[in-house]
Amino acid sequence: MNITIRKMQHDDSKIVIDMMRKFYTSSAVITNGSEKIFAANVENILSGSTCAEGFVFISEEKIIGYGITARSYSTEFGGECIWIEDIFIEENYRGRGVGTKFIRYVKEIYPEKILRLETEHDNATALKIYKRLGFKELPYLELVCD
Repeated sequence: MNITIRKMQHDDSKIVIDMMRKFYTSSAVITNGSEKIFAANVENILSGSTCAEGFVFISEEKIIGYGITARSYSTEFGGECIWIEDIFIEENYRGRGVGTKFIRYVKEIYPEKILRLETEHDNATALKIYKRLGFKELPYLELVCD
């Protein structure tokens, strides 16, 4: 399967937000998000945020998924980080290497950065892929204050 990855564009907004609705109501994510959050994510990406980038995955001229990365710094690891925030692939295209291709793509465009991501403990398929791609589990309890 031939997959193209490119930066998100304004014309992609509706499709990506529809995919966010699916992603954030799936078992892959603890929080459900909201229309306000989805719109803010896309708006920040498309307005040239220095913190977040959005990408779409295309097969046969059709968007089949999206990914979002975010920049940060880790004092623990002593360097800049790229967080892989979202990886969503339409169900019919899962298991075909799209997620792996996206992670490798991120590694290529940020070769000197530390890559980080989160997943659910029971997401065995994703964990297996992430470990195969060199990610290691960290035993943290994540907290948030919004």
